[in-house]
Amino acid sequence: MSEGFKAPEIRPSKCTCSLFVCFPFLLQWLSPPEAIEHFKSQEIQFAPPQFYELCRLCNFSSLQELHKFSSERALEGCERWMPVILTASDGYMQLLPGDELYPEDPDYTGEKKITLSIDKKIEDLMKEGSIFHRIVRKNNDLAVYVNVQAKYKHINPVMINSNNSDFNSRL
Repeated sequence: MSEGFKAPEIRPSKCTCSLFVCFPFLLQWLSPPEAIEHFKSQEIQFAPPQFYELCRLCNFSSLQELHKFSSERALEGCERWMPVILTASDGYMQLLPGDELYPEDPDYTGEKKITLSIDKKIEDLMKEGSIFHRIVRKNNDLAVYVNVQAKYKHINPVMINSNNSDFNSRL
């Protein structure tokens, strides 16, 4: 485990039951690359937004570096995001602001119930495109593709494909 992300050991807990459900659980502190490796080996699961954020955290080698970045960047402002799902014939993409397929007027409230779909494969959509800010899900694999400049001095995620261990984390 990376020195900058160490935490005290947390031991497994015995099952605590409520009236309806009983779940045993284990708490474990993982660095972002370690969490991604556990995801790749299917030991744990993440929703696409959490995978994206873990990929962003891979840019930092310590908690101190992350804290410094976040303290400085916080003064810059933020942008409201709403991923737009595009369903392809063999998977789906969560399109994010700046992606060439992201709509000009996204549904921020969920009231419009916009569904985008296309009768093309993910691979074809990736070959045809050139401006990416998206999370791609095909089968059980997730991948983050970003080649747009982040706004408000944010940092882009390290581009990672969950079925490939080739990524450039700084941890």
